[in-house]
Amino acid sequence: MATASTLKQGPVKLAGIWVAIACLTLVACGQQPAQPDAPEDPKWPQFEDEDAQAYIDQCQANLEAAQLQFASLETSPTPMTDAVLLEQINKLDIMTNRIAGSASLYRNVHPNPQVRAAADTCQQNLVPLGTDIGLSRPLYQRVNEVDLDALDALDQRFVEDMLLGFQRAGVDRPEVTRQRIRELNGEINKLGQQFNAHIREDVRKLEVESADRLAGLPQDYIDARVQEDGTVVITTDYPDYFPVMQYAEDDQLRYELYKLFRQRGYPQNDKVLHELLTARHELATLLGYRHYAHFVTEDKMIETPEHAQVFIDRISAIADSRARYDYEILLARQQEIDPTAQVVGDWQKTHLEELIKQELFDIDSREIRSYFQYDRVRQGIFDLTETLFNVRIVPWDTETWHESVHAYEMLDGDEVIGRFYLDMHPREGKFNHAAAFTMQSGVKGHQLPIVSLVCNFPGGEGSSGYMEHSDVKTFLHEFGHLLHAIFGGHQRWLSMSGVRTEWDFVEAPAQMLEEWVWDAETLSKFARNARGETIPVELVERMNAGRDFGRGLFVQHQMFYAALSLNLYNRDPEGLDLTETVRELQEQYSPFPYVEDTYFHTAFGHLYGYSAIYYTYMWSLVIAQDMFSEFEEHGMLNTEVAQRYRDKVLAPGGSRDAADLVEDFLGRPYSFDAFARRLEDK
Repeated sequence: MATASTLKQGPVKLAGIWVAIACLTLVACGQQPAQPDAPEDPKWPQFEDEDAQAYIDQCQANLEAAQLQFASLETSPTPMTDAVLLEQINKLDIMTNRIAGSASLYRNVHPNPQVRAAADTCQQNLVPLGTDIGLSRPLYQRVNEVDLDALDALDQRFVEDMLLGFQRAGVDRPEVTRQRIRELNGEINKLGQQFNAHIREDVRKLEVESADRLAGLPQDYIDARVQEDGTVVITTDYPDYFPVMQYAEDDQLRYELYKLFRQRGYPQNDKVLHELLTARHELATLLGYRHYAHFVTEDKMIETPEHAQVFIDRISAIADSRARYDYEILLARQQEIDPTAQVVGDWQKTHLEELIKQELFDIDSREIRSYFQYDRVRQGIFDLTETLFNVRIVPWDTETWHESVHAYEMLDGDEVIGRFYLDMHPREGKFNHAAAFTMQSGVKGHQLPIVSLVCNFPGGEGSSGYMEHSDVKTFLHEFGHLLHAIFGGHQRWLSMSGVRTEWDFVEAPAQMLEEWVWDAETLSKFARNARGETIPVELVERMNAGRDFGRGLFVQHQMFYAALSLNLYNRDPEGLDLTETVRELQEQYSPFPYVEDTYFHTAFGHLYGYSAIYYTYMWSLVIAQDMFSEFEEHGMLNTEVAQRYRDKVLAPGGSRDAADLVEDFLGRPYSFDAFARRLEDK
């Protein structure tokens, strides 16, 4: 087990700020603050748009209030009891969390580009406060003097985590080093924003003039993309891209779109990523670590980058036999199409899996798709949540940032325990993946948790709203994060709230909830086609029979992603050829060869947000499948098991080590057994 620290989102756990940077906030440096509206202050630009200006004004006011709160913690001459000190730190956590939550969300989803820019600015201006907190020797000294023996176990954990956070932030480094840490954290934040923006904004298009090239694609998919001149425009956005990879019979069409998809962010992000790697490496070495991977794994369950590499290789080895078996079937099927084929291309695998599932298991994803209309899926997931966890979900009458966004409250009895938004359909300028954004972490007695799910599913204006089965799985996955944030969002200390467990556990509750998308009884509640017919049980049985085909290939390809993430950060990046590194690692870990003129690393957003620790998805999956064994044994809709899972795994948030939470739920330590069994079955 790793150290007792449960740092989740960056080098400084204190104050709910992910990152930490420069002494530009004058209050934090013991000076007088600048005038709020001083036009010469480049940190607070003026916006022509009223909404953007209102947002930035509110951010500035909130940040200045947080700076004053921090200054009082640093310099107040009035002695504080330990209890008052900890409460005042928690208050600072709450203040900064509100700023960070809205900025992180709005910069990714707001339809107004000026508001997105204002949110970028807000986030950038928050970063220096995070650094100043983490590097504050006066505050560190005050926390270090707290009498741990007089505290209960939870408060001891709170203090110990803070002290470790201070040390990891560099509080004990010389002033010249601390100043460079401030500068580097600012650079890292800006580079990360650029990296993500280049991915978000680089939507590439493929014009298809011949209807013959669209053979295999659902007609409603084609109809929604026909232009006035009769051409069909397909973009690299997810709702466009994945159906082509799955259904299109035209191999060249899939190849062309695949290359466009893997060229997103290029060439800009090749340079940005190298600068990001360089800045993080320098930061880690200044803090006394060999490299950034050494730094970022220290407070995770995995503990070291060497352990992470062992895990990646172990999982790859476990999957190897199954992957070889699956690959030979894919290759044989490709040779039926093209007798000269010697390998399976990365752009071919999904389509071939679709064909094989149709032929071996009589599974047609287009037929399955007809049962998953977005509105019914959403209600079905709400109903499942209400049944398992004895809660109610009702509309929340509040403003949203776009007309397609819907808001809800979750009630336990008559008590509102959390609120959430669903922003589920694509639009220009919006984050183009799927994620759960914690807008506001819950703190007992202070504020409720508020979460926003951001996805890009079919639906909304101009769309039939029919979802792939994989979309439904993604919906459940992100809803698992939402439930974790809400059920775990009632802690005494914000730094332990919601999903703030060890980072390499945080995906497990979301991955476990995916399992319900394979349960016939669950699906019967909401999976209906346009004629109102419920999805047949025998179709669900066929889906399950073919479910594990390709699993070994999936696992090994995921280990390529994990190895890339780790091996970009476990060394000095000077002279590192990013494209060549992708090529080498793909050849080592993935069964599918590298495709020339593609640049996966420039659109792999996790290389900023997750840095070296993409392995966490598979680590969490091992634990998720072990936890799911309780439901397999006692019933998918067993409310007693669900309540025990809620109480022992979700509700504690980060107040205990993840391994202890899982052991409490299972009655034993977690193991690899369930995960390995799934890969051994053929």
